[in-house]
Amino acid sequence: MKRFIQGEHRGQSTLLPESLDDYVSDTNPVRVVDVFVDELDRVKLGFDGVIPADTGRPAYHPAILLKIYIYGYLNRIQSSRRLERETQRNVELMWLTGRLTPDFKTIANFRKDNSKAIRGVCRQFVVLCQQLGLFGENLVAIDGSKFKAVNNRDRNFTSAKLKRRMEEIESSISRYLTALDAADRQEPTSSEPSVVRLEEKIAKLKTQMKELQAIEIQLNESPDKQVSLTDPDARSMMTRGTGIVGYNVQTAVDTQHHLIVAHEVTNVGSDRDQLSSMAKQAGEAMASDTLSVVADRGYFKSEQILACHDAGITAYVPKPMTSGAKADGRFNNDAFIYDAEKNEYICPAGEALIWRYTNVEKGLTLHRYWSSKCRGCAMKPQCTPSTERRVRRWEHEAVLEEMQNRLSNAPEMMRIRKRTVEHPFGTLKQWMGATHFQTRKLNGMSAEMSLNVLAYNLKRVMKIIGTTGLMKALTA
Repeated sequence: MKRFIQGEHRGQSTLLPESLDDYVSDTNPVRVVDVFVDELDRVKLGFDGVIPADTGRPAYHPAILLKIYIYGYLNRIQSSRRLERETQRNVELMWLTGRLTPDFKTIANFRKDNSKAIRGVCRQFVVLCQQLGLFGENLVAIDGSKFKAVNNRDRNFTSAKLKRRMEEIESSISRYLTALDAADRQEPTSSEPSVVRLEEKIAKLKTQMKELQAIEIQLNESPDKQVSLTDPDARSMMTRGTGIVGYNVQTAVDTQHHLIVAHEVTNVGSDRDQLSSMAKQAGEAMASDTLSVVADRGYFKSEQILACHDAGITAYVPKPMTSGAKADGRFNNDAFIYDAEKNEYICPAGEALIWRYTNVEKGLTLHRYWSSKCRGCAMKPQCTPSTERRVRRWEHEAVLEEMQNRLSNAPEMMRIRKRTVEHPFGTLKQWMGATHFQTRKLNGMSAEMSLNVLAYNLKRVMKIIGTTGLMKALTA
């Protein structure tokens, strides 16, 4: 080993042992975690065990367990068992906890029992970001992404999946019964082992059928007609042409520094009802009176856009092309110009489509317009295969038209949305690993995602203003 840098001998003893503080530099992120947790009002946030009991065995202070979790998620260590091992060998965690080594069950129970308080810690850091002036543009991008739960696809049942599985079992039982009849007609000595195996298979399939029948009862009682056996709150969702069993995580991301302003874990696969809720959460977190939000066409829903408008939030959501007229080479509804003064539409042929009647469909008040001159129009083949072309108009259609005009004047909005909100999802999924979530049920998912979002925001802010600057802001 000549001519190489030499380490100390393992048996070498020192008269003056080095302090743990010497191993942690002044700019180490673990110091940020320590200062951040110490500055929190843990009683107000609602952590269990902040005030110790008068009797019984002393417990670990919630601040210690919270520091362990924040450090773990900052370093992509989400498992309570792995965190237990790290407290025993990781110098930074030894420094952070004062050499305390809680067992994995204590660590896991803290996350399970303090879900609401952990979400409050995440919101508290967003408030700090707002106070530091990191949300200067008052523009957020909203998007959702599917995250896998611990529930395997084979342990999730829908009506179609259950019916298909029961048909497969019935077919197998019928096939085995036929084989059993054939075996009974053969010589007893030669067919006896085969008969026993067939009877065992039939009994096993009948047991599975009873289990599926019990699941069918649960399925009929479930509001959304789904049952998940491992994680009761997990749901089967479509994503990029395939299905996963998991949760739909919504985020609102600041366009200036790409900080996650607000997030929410849902088990609803569609994004259509999430726009106004996420926009209002973002506006409250940023303390902004002039908030603008941008989202993809999966969020387009008339009632949601109206709710944003009523809340004073400017929305940018492209309208999906659901009409088949344009695909068939006929005029789309965009070709008909509305005249607000006369309350009528002008068609491509220059004729007026006048108001005929008003009705209510799915809670929306809709006005109907058409012209009496469609039958003799030369452009009718390009317009409609029906007797006349009918156009319907929502009573708040002007709000949607105003939004489409904003989008036409700001074509860069969709590019801003893509480069802002999709990157955090990719980062979080890489951190969380292939299985994504570790816990079960919606309450546990919310705590996990809050810890991931907090770790993501901490890293972003440390990158923007530095660890020293962040510690000064925390103690100011």
